[in-house]
Amino acid sequence: MKRNILSIGNKIVGTGHPVFIIAEAGVNHNGKLSLAKKLIDAAVKAGADAVKFQTFDPDTLVTKGASKATYQDKNEETEGAGETQYAMLRRLMLKREYHPELKKYAEQKGIMFLSTPFSLSDAEFLRDLGIVALKVGSSDTNNIPYLRTIAKWKLPIILSTGMSDLPLLHESITAIRKAGNNDLIVLHCTTNYPTPIQEVNLRAMQTLEQELNVTVGFSDHTEGIVAPVLSVALGASMIEKHLTLDKTMPGPDHKASLDPKGFKEMVTVVRDAEQALGTGKKNLFASEMEIAKVARKSLVTLRPVKKGEKFTEKNLTVKRPGTGLPPRDFDKVIGTRATKDIKADCLLIVHDYSA
Repeated sequence: MKRNILSIGNKIVGTGHPVFIIAEAGVNHNGKLSLAKKLIDAAVKAGADAVKFQTFDPDTLVTKGASKATYQDKNEETEGAGETQYAMLRRLMLKREYHPELKKYAEQKGIMFLSTPFSLSDAEFLRDLGIVALKVGSSDTNNIPYLRTIAKWKLPIILSTGMSDLPLLHESITAIRKAGNNDLIVLHCTTNYPTPIQEVNLRAMQTLEQELNVTVGFSDHTEGIVAPVLSVALGASMIEKHLTLDKTMPGPDHKASLDPKGFKEMVTVVRDAEQALGTGKKNLFASEMEIAKVARKSLVTLRPVKKGEKFTEKNLTVKRPGTGLPPRDFDKVIGTRATKDIKADCLLIVHDYSA
């Protein structure tokens, strides 16, 4: 059964509700509590609904000799160049003792605190911390035992789909639903940092919605705001976008992130896009009705018409304004007779003619 709407904290997410915007702080705090708090402040100022971090322990996440991804080496440039993935994650990890303080800080600022766990122990830690939803990163989309376990906790699940095809996602979502959890939103995502615009493939989000019967959103790794704004028009109920304090800071994700000014601009344009999309109903706005009086046209006499004279195409035309009989009455009036003398260039009213 399709779920169009779910609750995340005090927010309703889904069709007919405002897009839920997540400021992905990720590891852009570079392991520092002070920077993490500044990222929360920036997310609040930008108008995000939630700020999200990443919860991991390098000892349970990666082998000590594992290499970094190409983009991580490239984006790190000088600091961390040549180090292992383990060493990088050790340097960037958000210490567990920071989490309660950051959650409290975020809530005091009026923004939701979220984090992506990278192991079952991380997820249990966040659950016990009182997290309102669990984000599953693209690296765990195929981790069926993990998905099955966390789904039983009945917390809303935000599932990213980078590096995944439809057969895998069918398997993942089936596991979540069989565990009794239907509070699920699936984020279309391309795992590349930054994502070239030709690899965004936003229409795949609609495919996910149709094929998987899920509420959908977009996790964006492009450098600008075009893709997330366009995703709104294609039905995204949630947008996740990386936020950094400064794109030139050392670290793997800063370059694929928006700075505070750029993030605020994205939020503003997304909210404008929501307003522009409207309800889908084709109704007249009150402002249009006023303009219609000037811009529409009415039946108007071409020349003087005597009482009893027939209205014909030779003495009747259509002109502005739109405050008289509408043009659609033209055929109805033709052949009828004037009930009084009417001057040229006069708007007809209903009492000016009769059969």
